[in-house]
Amino acid sequence: MAEALLRQQLVAVARRMNASGINQGTSGNLSVRIPGGLLITPSSLPYDQMQPEDLVALDLAGEPLAAALASAPGAPARRPSSEWRLHADILASRPEIEAVLHCHSIHATALACHGRDIPPFHYMTAVAGGNRIHCAPYATFGTAELSQLAVAALGDRLACLLAQHGQVALGRSLEQALRIAIEVETLAQMYLQALQLGEPPLLSEEQMAAVHHQFRTLLYGAPPAPPAG
Repeated sequence: MAEALLRQQLVAVARRMNASGINQGTSGNLSVRIPGGLLITPSSLPYDQMQPEDLVALDLAGEPLAAALASAPGAPARRPSSEWRLHADILASRPEIEAVLHCHSIHATALACHGRDIPPFHYMTAVAGGNRIHCAPYATFGTAELSQLAVAALGDRLACLLAQHGQVALGRSLEQALRIAIEVETLAQMYLQALQLGEPPLLSEEQMAAVHHQFRTLLYGAPPAPPAG
């Protein structure tokens, strides 16, 4: 996809991230893979004021992409999100992933403040690719330690929590990353409410295996097939 179109899509999804209620103010950040690196939201710019040219193009080491600078000579000089390393390290470790979304959704963050995973109390925990959604240990924001812990907590899955911080959701598209983040927040809210009656019973390995099979069989979350002809 052309970079100009990706820039428009990223801004649109970033605004929807806040409109959905899973993020507040200028917190959170969003990125998408481009040749040679990534596009990421800039630091401290409200999403409703953000324009496609405000997005920052970096290589995976955090250096400005020369090609992007040459293609947008009039673009403002923005600082990338302070979490650029988190995004770059995830994209470097997961070549099948195209987009990374980090937000401070209320219920997921509440669980993360206790360092708690989201266990298989509900079958939809499988939407992130495993039986439970892990919580990475705490590390200072923007550090290499944080991104290393997040990469480990993610493994081959599509979401994790960050202790005393928030959540991270991945996707093969910006749309998928947003859908996963919203689902994680919904699961976190349900889990917190279920905990008011005590620890809820968990689905077994066999029951979750059946869920994963159903997801694969029904192509859960995949776009509809184009009409014949």
